[in-house]
Amino acid sequence: MQLLKNKVAIITGGARGIGESIVQKFAEQGAHIAFTYVSDSSAAKAKDLEEKLWTLGVKAKAYQSNAADFAQSEEFVTSVLKEFGTIDICVNNAGISKDNLLLRLTPEQWREVIQTNLDSVYNLTKHVIKPMMKAKTGSIINMSSIIGIRGNAGQASYAASKAGIIGFTKSIALELGSRNVRVNAIAPGFVETDMTHYLKGGHQAAEFLKKIPMGRFASPAEVADTALYLASEMSSYVTGQVISVCGGMNI
Repeated sequence: MQLLKNKVAIITGGARGIGESIVQKFAEQGAHIAFTYVSDSSAAKAKDLEEKLWTLGVKAKAYQSNAADFAQSEEFVTSVLKEFGTIDICVNNAGISKDNLLLRLTPEQWREVIQTNLDSVYNLTKHVIKPMMKAKTGSIINMSSIIGIRGNAGQASYAASKAGIIGFTKSIALELGSRNVRVNAIAPGFVETDMTHYLKGGHQAAEFLKKIPMGRFASPAEVADTALYLASEMSSYVTGQVISVCGGMNI
């Protein structure tokens, strides 16, 4: 049985890493997929992924759209509604990091991280809640981070953006619960993606692994499994929650 059969899901930052795994997992479970990418350099990869999804028997489309831009987000959601007819699931996954100690962190670096990681969640959520509220159903999944819970030296902007997502998630869950629209967050730990590639190998990796009771990084697919749970009816009575996928770092 496909858990998301004929559901329509939008995923920001869906061309690589955790986002790509979520896109593939949802499509395998029968969801029609609209996903975003930002840079021209990702266009070919996004197109290849789109074509791959069609072979799974679902409808799929890649959109070049910057989730940090309010107008572009509105245009994206409007286009998806026109193309797919509805939106059942929204995964706010777009994110970056600009790691630096606060003494060296520039205002430009701070703003870029907050806009990409936090403003994007506001933008997409703002635009998808109207059709979800009208349909009286929907699942919004926001990608936070274990760093948003624990903090981390050199990641003040990243931690602030991811902590903000948690507060936003809980607040919007309270606003939308009566309309049967669920809002939850996932807080991954260290995941094997392009963003964490520099942490692998040598002394630095060993230090990070000491912080993880399970002694390894997560795979993107393990985070995608949690997203699948939150997107499906298996979590029909779950809202306002933050699920840590961190190998025990949050114990």
